[in-house]
Amino acid sequence: MKSKFISSQRLTWIMLLLPFGLLLFSLGLGPYPLSPSDVIKTLLSPFISAINVPEAFSVIIFRIRLPRLCLAFLVGAALSVSGASLQALFKNPLINEYILGLSSGAAFGAALSLVFLGQNFPPQLAAFILAVVAVGGVLLIAGHSETHLITLILTGVIMTAFFSALLSLVEYFASPYALQSLFFWLMGNLSLATWKDIILAGPLMTFGIIVLLLLRWRLNVLSLSDDQVKALGINLRLEKILVILAATLATAAATSVVGIIGWVGLIVPHLVRMMVGPDNRLVIPLSATVGASFLILADDLT
Repeated sequence: MKSKFISSQRLTWIMLLLPFGLLLFSLGLGPYPLSPSDVIKTLLSPFISAINVPEAFSVIIFRIRLPRLCLAFLVGAALSVSGASLQALFKNPLINEYILGLSSGAAFGAALSLVFLGQNFPPQLAAFILAVVAVGGVLLIAGHSETHLITLILTGVIMTAFFSALLSLVEYFASPYALQSLFFWLMGNLSLATWKDIILAGPLMTFGIIVLLLLRWRLNVLSLSDDQVKALGINLRLEKILVILAATLATAAATSVVGIIGWVGLIVPHLVRMMVGPDNRLVIPLSATVGASFLILADDLT
């Protein structure tokens, strides 16, 4: 029993530290490979004047690779934590972070910007606003139902179909150039990541992740039946709304800057549960680190 506990503890520490090691390793990968010593020297050069590195190294690390990998870290963590939290809340392992119509709302917002609004209204902002509007509409429609969670899922499916239809309509009127830009955004990518994206979306993703981390012990309680939760004196509706809003904020911010990246919020929580069990006090934080590692690794391989 003791050896099993030690093994589980080691596994937990490995999963917690893995994304940071991967991030450092990934900084050396690319068309212009850098050795680990070059990467470390370049990272330290702004703080230690005695270290001199070629200007090309600084450009590659600080302007190209580091913002992309930092964004991959944040987006992977945000999508995975949101997916794990919603799976626990809805008591359904097939739920992902896009179940409430968020992805289709974001896609429609980006399409409106790219096809009709042009550079006057950035697609990132339009995607974020429409994603929040879609989830807000779902909450408004399903908010007064007695079978709250079931109605939320059904309303989310309807909202997804509605915004998907609007997206198809926008695609019909789009020019070939705008359509190409839209498809590139819809595919989801990190290749155009900049520090500006991190400054704009990073605080929102971080805030959503922190809220879900703080609520992780309550998700264990919410996995009980509604009657049992109410018997414990917990405001069930308020807790559900808090989890949904935090997951929406993190996912909408992530989607607005990188497009729609599927599977992360669905697969990663299952991998974590296979390794540490169903306790959300462990599943939620480890989903963040494993999700970050997953997306960094995926970016390395593409």
